Amino acid sequence: MQVNSFDNYPMSWKPEKKTLNRPYYESIAALLEQDIINGFLAPGTKLPPQRELANFLDLNFTTITRAYKMCEVKGLIYGVTGKGTFVAPNVTRSITISTDKITRCIDLDFVASFEQSNGIVAEVIQEVGRKKYVEQLLSYNDPTGIPHQKTAGLNWIKSFGIQAKQEHISIVSGAQNALAIVLTALFEPGNRIATDLYTYSNFIELAEMLHIQLLPIPGDQFGMLPDELEKQCKQLNIHGIFLMPSCCNPTTVMMSDFRKQELAKVIRKYRLILIEDDMYAFLTAGIISDYQQPMFNLLPEQSVYICGTSKSICSGLRVAYMVCGDALRQKISQAILNVNVKTSSLDAEVITELILSGKAHEIVSQKQQLAQSANDIYSEYFPQREPLGHPLSFYRWLPIQKHNDSSWLETDLRKHGVRVFHSDRFLSGSTTLSNKYLRIALSSTNSLDGLKIGLARLRKYLG
Repeated sequence: MQVNSFDNYPMSWKPEKKTLNRPYYESIAALLEQDIINGFLAPGTKLPPQRELANFLDLNFTTITRAYKMCEVKGLIYGVTGKGTFVAPNVTRSITISTDKITRCIDLDFVASFEQSNGIVAEVIQEVGRKKYVEQLLSYNDPTGIPHQKTAGLNWIKSFGIQAKQEHISIVSGAQNALAIVLTALFEPGNRIATDLYTYSNFIELAEMLHIQLLPIPGDQFGMLPDELEKQCKQLNIHGIFLMPSCCNPTTVMMSDFRKQELAKVIRKYRLILIEDDMYAFLTAGIISDYQQPMFNLLPEQSVYICGTSKSICSGLRVAYMVCGDALRQKISQAILNVNVKTSSLDAEVITELILSGKAHEIVSQKQQLAQSANDIYSEYFPQREPLGHPLSFYRWLPIQKHNDSSWLETDLRKHGVRVFHSDRFLSGSTTLSNKYLRIALSSTNSLDGLKIGLARLRKYLG
């Protein structure tokens, strides 16, 4: 096909063949990288199919394939089977956009969300924008969520086993926002909340800001130890407990159903308020055979259940669902009004449309597959005799022998081209344990090839 036959043909990217030099695949990759970095190709842009671009440039198909592959390794673009090739959504913060792969860092610290499915979300955003009632989504009305959005949210979390009514659910601006609301509404400065020894670092920071004391409770491979919790309840006045039963961040521990039952007895006995962060239920429900139900079902009047959608559907749309019983509902609703006024109904409508159309489940399936691939890659670099924790976790908990100061170790690792978080960041209190770990995010790089580069550097550093 002649090049000039494409003169009036719409293509998202049309490099000029006269600017190319041999080898063509390197020249094409360089042009593509330049146009992405300079902003001529926005994140999420669908690139021309490889065969179409080959015809346009009058080049061999494999030349385009090699060029796209070079850009994919750098985290500039990604491919979705059956959908096409897209500019990476986080390309402006890409950590591998450089030919200097030795000095630039690979981010394995911040747990992102496998953003490859954001093209689906972008299409739904456009659909929502065309809805006749879109203007009604821009008001202050319905501070805890529009009824049909709450119904969709309830159907979403029912797939994870939650048993609740529509009046018990509220829509908030992400799981982090939900935690801030719960702590503000139900706890006072000086109150104590029991947590795992290693727990979600942002929860630690929130508690510190609000002058709430965290009480670390030892655990094992099944979760927090009930006897240890009860021992502390007998000695101290404890007001609440924070748990991530489906996949604890950072340890990846999955709480067994039997352990949930044991802990529920202690929580009920001492009238603790349970904060259940079930962010990773989408990786557990229906997949892990031991998963029966959330802890909320065992203690509905003493619990606040939080299910964010940033990891399961889209990180940029800050939407989470909160469920609580009648005893806590008034305080939670008042805190939502005081802290948020309301969550964006426009964002919530996009999530609602994704759920109702079935595309949310399509996204979850893609993320599960990517998580499986990422964990398989991790196992190649850091094999374990007995794999511990959630098999599809977006991060892994790696024991290390180097017991240097945590800040020094993180800094030194960055000098060697990889960013990870030391276990000291996740300590909810002091400990006499000498064990040290690194939490390694598997979902942060823009491609699995980038993950391989980061893991290879880490393995070389650790010896």
